[in-house]
Amino acid sequence: MSDESKLLKLGMPAGSLQEATADLFRKAGYKITFASRSYYPAVDDPELHITLIRAQEMARYVQNGSLDCGLTGKDWIVENNADVVEMTELVFSKVSRRPVRWVLAVPNDSAIRTVKDLQGKRIATEVVGMTTRWLADHGVTANVEFSWGATEVKPPLLADAIVEVTETGSSLRANNLRIVCDLMSSTPRFIANHQAYADPWKRRKMEDIILMLRGAMAAEGKVGLMMNVRNEDLAQILGVLPALKNPTISALSDKEWVAVNTIIDEDTVRHIVPQLKQAGATGIVEYPLSKIIE
Repeated sequence: MSDESKLLKLGMPAGSLQEATADLFRKAGYKITFASRSYYPAVDDPELHITLIRAQEMARYVQNGSLDCGLTGKDWIVENNADVVEMTELVFSKVSRRPVRWVLAVPNDSAIRTVKDLQGKRIATEVVGMTTRWLADHGVTANVEFSWGATEVKPPLLADAIVEVTETGSSLRANNLRIVCDLMSSTPRFIANHQAYADPWKRRKMEDIILMLRGAMAAEGKVGLMMNVRNEDLAQILGVLPALKNPTISALSDKEWVAVNTIIDEDTVRHIVPQLKQAGATGIVEYPLSKIIE
């Protein structure tokens, strides 16, 4: 492969997931800079060309080869019925680490209780394809209308029901809507064009990016702890530590002592350190983690 062809075209979701995605890439070691009104962020990797594309369209552009790869939700792969390679799941979102849910919601006082009650009704949603296929699977025919936004305010005047995305359900409740059932849950995916995936250099490049992204995600909320421990206290110390796997124990020049190194959840440090101190640990050092590569 010539140097000129060593370029991976990566799609990054614009909009609500843009900052969360960029932050994850930064933690993975990629320096990304956004310029105002530009859809082509700068990145400190000459082998990467990044384009900002709305997640709703990402799978389509990856499928047709305009992009080699990109990040988008499983929901938009399904909505576009896209033929792409799903290389990995990346569980993150703008609010939480929970998957987002696409749900059927109706006004609190609606008579609609099940999917069968939707026969002949009006449904507003951004995912027309997904909703239409879901209704067909249940033998229901309804009028599914595309919603450009503010979908929650459309019932009951402009729609009998909506299919909308939610993480916590708070927006639906605030608009006096209740959830009837879930259509699907969705998490972000790293997807690739089939031809790009078949290219050895591009596939390796994508796998390297995924490795670093997953490493950055694995490190979130965790810290490292180092300490010195007398051999006679080691069993008690190990009983206190909740390790990611097994703590690393290293010999010191003083044969009566060992060094213990482990990884723990950040929110447990304030509880564990006093216990470690009481059990005989000294020289306890907490340090931040940027990545954990399994």
